[in-house]
Amino acid sequence: MPKRQTKSNSNSLVIILAIIAFVVTYCTRKFASDKGKDIPVKTAHKKKTSTAKKNKTEIFHENFETASPVKTNYNSEEITLSTGPWMLKDAVIGTKDEDVKLGNQSLRLRGGGSATMDFDINVTGTVTVTLKHAAYGTDDGGTWELWYSVNKGQRFLQAGDAVTTTEHTLRTSTFTISTEKTLRLRIRSADKDNGRLNFDAVSVVLSSSATSGNTPAGSEKNVTGDDDNLLLGNPTGAVAAIVSANNFLMDKGYYKLSYNRDRGTPNWVSWHVSSKDLGPMSRANDFRPDADLPESFYQVSQTSYIGSGFDRGHNCPSGDRTFSRDANEATFLMTNMIPQAPNHNQHLWANLENYTRSLVNDGNEVYVIMGSYGIGGYGAKGLKKKIDRDNITVPDHIWKVIVVIPEGNNDLKRITKDTRIIAVNTPNKNDVSTKWSAYLTTIEEIEEASNVKLLTNVPAAVRQELVKKIDNGN
Repeated sequence: MPKRQTKSNSNSLVIILAIIAFVVTYCTRKFASDKGKDIPVKTAHKKKTSTAKKNKTEIFHENFETASPVKTNYNSEEITLSTGPWMLKDAVIGTKDEDVKLGNQSLRLRGGGSATMDFDINVTGTVTVTLKHAAYGTDDGGTWELWYSVNKGQRFLQAGDAVTTTEHTLRTSTFTISTEKTLRLRIRSADKDNGRLNFDAVSVVLSSSATSGNTPAGSEKNVTGDDDNLLLGNPTGAVAAIVSANNFLMDKGYYKLSYNRDRGTPNWVSWHVSSKDLGPMSRANDFRPDADLPESFYQVSQTSYIGSGFDRGHNCPSGDRTFSRDANEATFLMTNMIPQAPNHNQHLWANLENYTRSLVNDGNEVYVIMGSYGIGGYGAKGLKKKIDRDNITVPDHIWKVIVVIPEGNNDLKRITKDTRIIAVNTPNKNDVSTKWSAYLTTIEEIEEASNVKLLTNVPAAVRQELVKKIDNGN
């Protein structure tokens, strides 16, 4: 038995050594044949990457590379980039060595500057916006914000939080935005004391199914709901159609109005004010023409009132839109102005506007409609019926209606026969009283004098009571 076991073990050892020799020989030949070849990437990894790309479709990319000439001054100017026209304010296309960039150029903003798309991306759903940013040269950098509009530039909202940039190498920030139809972007430096900032590689990636494309600027009507600027009704049935040139509906995002082409002023302007509308923004004083008027309309400019003896009187006040720079600037469009006697504007009307905001600061929200009618007002230079080579009619009366309710939701349902109504109708004269309470009246009287119908969305039984009320002025 011991001899047989020894022989068996010897045979096993021989077999094992033969197998080892075969394996070594095969592997040596295999490695030699593979010498100089790259190790292939696993196919499973490839498939995963490919799937991810299919789920994220880039529909927009701007790298700020332009053909000459390049914008190198900080004046406000519209330039054409690869994606379309952009309006640059306190901004340039940076080409210097100090500009941080991926290619030859990048966007550079100085303190308070902005770059705004003057076109729209047609997209429905949720998108991811990314952009790269860095502090310019040796500047300390600063804080910037991404703003967006989903109603063709009528109103911009801030996307996410402000970003503070101090690094001198490009970093990436990401924002998520939802839109039902269109998207327009604005990059803005948040503080005039900021250092200069560079931006590059602005990208919009689709994260839900949609069609996309770029379209020129236009107008879009918002859906009426709580806090809507026209919640209480359309006083003259205005429509956004050229055939209705003297009752032309315009939605400026922060207020809505009926524009009168022949008078060169609004018939009325309607807006809502809550605590969300009041903030730290200073007065923009950016009076300018309204580019959204039809081309066939006379374009009232910022200089149209000069030497007339009348102020460029706001309908929707600058002070009611101080929560953002965009909101405040919107109130300086000339479609929001009327020729207003200086003392009327600066004292009587200012007192009423300040009182209105005090109501909001006390916990209320208000719906305001302001209008004017008639021909001929008395300004600093006496009676005038028309100004600006007879292109603008001077009204002889200016009225306002204010509906006051406690801040809350379901606003129409909360308006009752006991709701406070402040209605005033005033002559457009320089010798008016500074006390708005001297001109208190009823909605009925205003409707009869100016040919409007107010509060038409309020239930009829409630409206019937409200139009007859006269406030006590306290």
